[in-house]
Amino acid sequence: MGDSKDRRFWDKISEKYAADPIKDMESYEHKLEMTRGCFTPESTVLEFGCGTGGTALLHAPFVKHILATDFSGEMLRIAETRKAEAGVENVTFRQARLEDIDPATDGPFDVVMGMSILHLVRDRAETLARARDLLKPGGRLVTSTVCLGDGFWFLIPIIPIAQALGLFPVLRVFGAKRLKQDMQDAGFEITYEWRPGPSKALFLVARKPAASSGSQSA
Repeated sequence: MGDSKDRRFWDKISEKYAADPIKDMESYEHKLEMTRGCFTPESTVLEFGCGTGGTALLHAPFVKHILATDFSGEMLRIAETRKAEAGVENVTFRQARLEDIDPATDGPFDVVMGMSILHLVRDRAETLARARDLLKPGGRLVTSTVCLGDGFWFLIPIIPIAQALGLFPVLRVFGAKRLKQDMQDAGFEITYEWRPGPSKALFLVARKPAASSGSQSA
């Protein structure tokens, strides 16, 4: 029931979402640059919660292939249009949730990206565990997350009311400290963190441990 409601919310706002400009282009470009440091020309990448596909399409020239997923059909319709306009051939958009991705047939992946999504999932621990399982040993998880628990306490009483009115999707409130602990609890080693300000999204790069002592790191 919750999934259907959330999907309708994102379908409804897809056109507005696509039209809204990136508010902090300098920070966005820094995140793009740091993410590309995880890539090689042979990298296979998964982006979950890809929205209208802008980030995946910008990364496409630097990797072998990107599977970009979202559960909103309207978001993906816009993404497909953008893909055709850009002439990109190595990005596949798919309507799916993270748990629908099969590591045996779709992966495993060198990099998993979850940009502006971890505060919107119902079960963060399950999402992080699934991302870990979809990665190759030594692979990287790259995330950018709005940590509403840091300075946005005033939203806490508003969120349930806004959700009941259909103005907000599912929205989780937690801080940067909690998110980093959750990543470590899921078995990741955080190798890079960056935040342009205390109220800004937290950008993290985390590494899945290599399988054995004889393994090469990614």
